[in-house]
Amino acid sequence: MSNPALDLSQDAVAVTAQLVDIPSVSREEKTLADAVEQALRALPHLTVDRDGDAVVARTELGRAERVVLAGHLDTVPIADNLPSRFDGGLLYGCGTTDMKSGVAVQLRLAATLPEPNRDLTFVFYDAEEIAAEFNGLGRLAEHHPQWLAGDFAVLLEPTSAVVEGGCQGTLRVRVETTGRRAHSARSWLGENAIHAAAPVLARLAAYEPRRVEIDGLTYREGLNAVMIEGGHAGNVIPDSCAVTVNYRFAPNRSEDEALAHVREVFDGFTVVLTDSAPGALPGLSHPAAAAFVEAIGGEPTPKEAWTDVARFSALGVPAVNYGPGDPKLAHTREEYVETAAVLRCEERLRHWLTS
Repeated sequence: MSNPALDLSQDAVAVTAQLVDIPSVSREEKTLADAVEQALRALPHLTVDRDGDAVVARTELGRAERVVLAGHLDTVPIADNLPSRFDGGLLYGCGTTDMKSGVAVQLRLAATLPEPNRDLTFVFYDAEEIAAEFNGLGRLAEHHPQWLAGDFAVLLEPTSAVVEGGCQGTLRVRVETTGRRAHSARSWLGENAIHAAAPVLARLAAYEPRRVEIDGLTYREGLNAVMIEGGHAGNVIPDSCAVTVNYRFAPNRSEDEALAHVREVFDGFTVVLTDSAPGALPGLSHPAAAAFVEAIGGEPTPKEAWTDVARFSALGVPAVNYGPGDPKLAHTREEYVETAAVLRCEERLRHWLTS
């Protein structure tokens, strides 16, 4: 059976439906990556490269600036929501919002802008929806950083067509306590490690997170317990307990600084780092970013989460999130995208790249 072919002469809504109807759950993106590669190689104005199931296409026009437009090909597992279907002005199906509508906009711009006002790099990558070790953009950054070089990047994740600048950093730690095990009928012979965790929770309850303004955007930090582990049986005084704490920090704080702050908050306790990822500065003062915001319109907002814009920031490329689709619908069984929002997103990006 031949691989499905993409028809990029259709509008971005129709291309979205084509993409949605090619299942691409994480680690199963090959069929879709093949179709994307085939469609892009048919465009003579693009140079196309591939690494695994990531495809990168570039114009080479010698423009003064280079912009990267990036999006992931994978989706979360299908939830009886394929094939795609239209209902009025809505397109339903797995990945419609997160983020095949954004990928469709990328493909339409790649196909129809042979001479944009800025050189363009289109990045389509795999395995964003699962553990970071599999992330295709991370693999490209490690193996082919030159493919991701640019003055500015736009990640077409769903933002309800609002520019979201940068992203928060995130880390998780285990704040551990110890005690002495005993029979609960003779609790005075033991030391309860769960009780010893009470000051950890008290510090969290009293904690006042920062609000940090960067490039006119206010990032709200958060320090929260997200899990607590302890206990052995219903009649045993526990001798160990751990509170997992997640710190979401503003992008002007490094991972080392964030960890040092968390250790300071929990001074006197054993603090074990379990995972960490840096934030990304919005870079809205960069000329390319300012021109983007002006062309798109509206008031930018901070990204109150972590996204792959952080990978671009680590490469020295300012980046924002901007794409069609309501992020609250991502990963849901009833996932859909407004067709008008997809067309509007393409129109605004086209205006920015041609005016």
